[in-house]
Amino acid sequence: MQYTRLGTSGLKISRIALGCMSFGDTSQMPWALDDDGAEPIFRQAVESGITFWDTANIYGNGTSEEVVGRAIKKYTKRDDVVLATKLFSPMHDGPGGSGLSRKAVMEQIDASLTRLGTDYVDLY
Repeated sequence: MQYTRLGTSGLKISRIALGCMSFGDTSQMPWALDDDGAEPIFRQAVESGITFWDTANIYGNGTSEEVVGRAIKKYTKRDDVVLATKLFSPMHDGPGGSGLSRKAVMEQIDASLTRLGTDYVDLY
């Protein structure tokens, strides 16, 4: 695997990212992969040296982050993954449910961290 720096941040990431939009609750997204279905992909990513994993709060209405969080615990160590997640799209109708206001950012990062089962993300 080749690695590079993320901009000028000094953060070292794999040149290939694991996009995690396709993981989550299959009842919400029939084309998605649940934990068992995603297992070979996570295993191959770890074995190939892919360290940059990307998800978002909206993917599967949060269920992608849940699958990714469980996969980190099962297949690797949190310190060995550069974890990215995103926000903006509507998660609920309340004032912190979408957008980039301070309220939304704070509410959505807390929810993402809970779903991911970690206390930090590397890129938001």
